[in-house]
Amino acid sequence: MRSSAPILTGTACLWLAVAAPSPSTAWAADPAPADGPNILFLFSDDQAYEALGAAGRVDIDTPNLDRLASLGVHLTHAYNMGSWSGAVCVPSRAMAITGRSLWRVQPIHRQMDAEREAGRLWPQLLNRAGYRTYFTGKWHVATDAGKTFDVARNVRGGMPRITPEAYNRPLPGQPDPWCPSDPEFGGFWEGGTHWSEVTADDAIGFIAEAQQDGNPFFMYISFNAPHDPRQSPEAYVDRYPLDRVPVPDSFLPSYPYKREIGCPPSLRDERLGPFPRTEHAVKVHRQEYYAIITHMDTQIGRILDALEESGQWENTWIFFTSDHGLAVGHHGLFGKQNMYDHSVRVPLLVVGPGVPEGQKIDAPVYFQDIMPTTLELAGVPVPDHVDFHSVLPLLRGESDAHAYESIYGAYLGVQRAITHDGWKLIAYPKVPIVRLYHVAEDPLELDDLAGDAAQSGRVKRLFARLLALQKKFDDSLDLRAAFPDL
Repeated sequence: MRSSAPILTGTACLWLAVAAPSPSTAWAADPAPADGPNILFLFSDDQAYEALGAAGRVDIDTPNLDRLASLGVHLTHAYNMGSWSGAVCVPSRAMAITGRSLWRVQPIHRQMDAEREAGRLWPQLLNRAGYRTYFTGKWHVATDAGKTFDVARNVRGGMPRITPEAYNRPLPGQPDPWCPSDPEFGGFWEGGTHWSEVTADDAIGFIAEAQQDGNPFFMYISFNAPHDPRQSPEAYVDRYPLDRVPVPDSFLPSYPYKREIGCPPSLRDERLGPFPRTEHAVKVHRQEYYAIITHMDTQIGRILDALEESGQWENTWIFFTSDHGLAVGHHGLFGKQNMYDHSVRVPLLVVGPGVPEGQKIDAPVYFQDIMPTTLELAGVPVPDHVDFHSVLPLLRGESDAHAYESIYGAYLGVQRAITHDGWKLIAYPKVPIVRLYHVAEDPLELDDLAGDAAQSGRVKRLFARLLALQKKFDDSLDLRAAFPDL
């Protein structure tokens, strides 16, 4: 169990801040010695905030993630800022590794070699402070992971290869050509062992190596799960008979503006399910989604057990999150290319020395805040280009020292959103239309209030705030042209 000591801060490692070279210098070949805490970053892919037992769901089993929630803090309103690409994970991970916000990282995301050579990437900043750095799993950043971390194993691309049988299924009255537990389809079983198990094996090996090394560690453990193809052993699929899997309350056969918002039937994520959507198809896809998450949770449990057995638990900060969420049948959508909470909100769990146990914090954050949080823990000065904020003030109860007044969201040039004070405004400039949800009282975003005359003033105020956020984050999309009356 954790001690009740105060939360460690950068001031506890002030000598590190003095000794560390300027963030703009090249990555030091010989890092300075350090005595900071270990950092274990556990990262999933496509996991919505709601796909977690600790979020109050009884239809999914995540006992090991729930264990983390019970031992630390669950930040319940963590967001990804959005995407300039249908592959939302690319900007999400570029923001995480650089600390730059969406439109500031876009111009350099294909030139990450230059960022790496300048020593500006997250693990390099920690390495200069004396951390030994490890990586395994999904990378999807445009530079060599082997040159970014001290140790990198089984570096994966964006997703396992997927067969045609995985798309447009299951169809009414037809046999399902896909089986999520059959290794013959390849995917997560390419190479002979399920990728989630390989990722856990690597992490356990890293923990053993770090135990002998003597330096503090930073481990970036990146699962491809639960991204499609959503495959897991048969016992995990059997754990979710279809009568256990609910259809989302926001189910629609088709989203009315799917083409105008960049989610047409041709979009890869959307092609996974048939059109129009059927309740049966949604239940089958959610069954497979839950199963691969539970399988990943088992692997995370193995990592946590190894950390505890190594004797390094008490001096380790653990962060768990995902790069973005996923619709899987909400609002007639299957992918993550939308501004609804199921796709932009992610789980965020923090466990560490002095962190309160079993606490929930509802203050809005971005999951990319993990990067500057770890820098503060290590006593590393946060570079000027980092747009995100440490969450340590929130964990210490100093909510005003961190709080984002509003959360900004964007997808291509076709969606913008702002969440502020319990309300969300979504703008679709290609329709053009806005949608308004009182997310504090309507968390599933079922009741669009934009047409309510009583809310017209609120719509205009939120729209003005959205324009201000666009300016703040260098977003050049001209929303005024689409909505001259707002």
